[in-house]
Amino acid sequence: MSLGYARETPGAHALGPQIDALTEAGVDPGRIYTDAADRAQPADRRAGMNALLDYARAGDTTVVVGIDRLGRNIREVMAITRELAKRRIGLRSLREGIDTDDPTGAMVVGVLASLAELDDPSPALTSARPLTTRRRSESTVGRPRVLDDEQVLRAEQMRAAGESVPRIAQALGVSRATLYRTLAERRTVR
Repeated sequence: MSLGYARETPGAHALGPQIDALTEAGVDPGRIYTDAADRAQPADRRAGMNALLDYARAGDTTVVVGIDRLGRNIREVMAITRELAKRRIGLRSLREGIDTDDPTGAMVVGVLASLAELDDPSPALTSARPLTTRRRSESTVGRPRVLDDEQVLRAEQMRAAGESVPRIAQALGVSRATLYRTLAERRTVR
């Protein structure tokens, strides 16, 4: 039997669209359990999740819109996925397209739970700035950039004026490869 679960998040994940997606996926509306947004409510006191766990039996499948709907942080998501696995209750996530009835899906659930961006209310993980701004300014992948924005602009101007790449690289104190890569990255960003 398929049992649905939806968890509301203030301003982001309303219950209505989640319930619609679950019923479209074949879950009986009478078997969809929900929890309204309440950050003060501890995970072990979520009435909807507790009702689902009380009702579910081995062989049933819990269907969610996304893995992140299972909990407010990685610890909660992992605790629920472990509980479901221990009781041999399947898990199916519509957004990620995975199903723990498949061995690959079971492995992917653990990986996704650890990588999912969850709406953790922890002040250390939130900021007044919008998420897209935080990502651009705080989370760079790989080594730090050698050239700052001013130097890149100068390099572009020099290149437009007809200067050779080796001469520009020497003037900026970087390798030709670095300069070529930086200029190519700037072209793809535009």
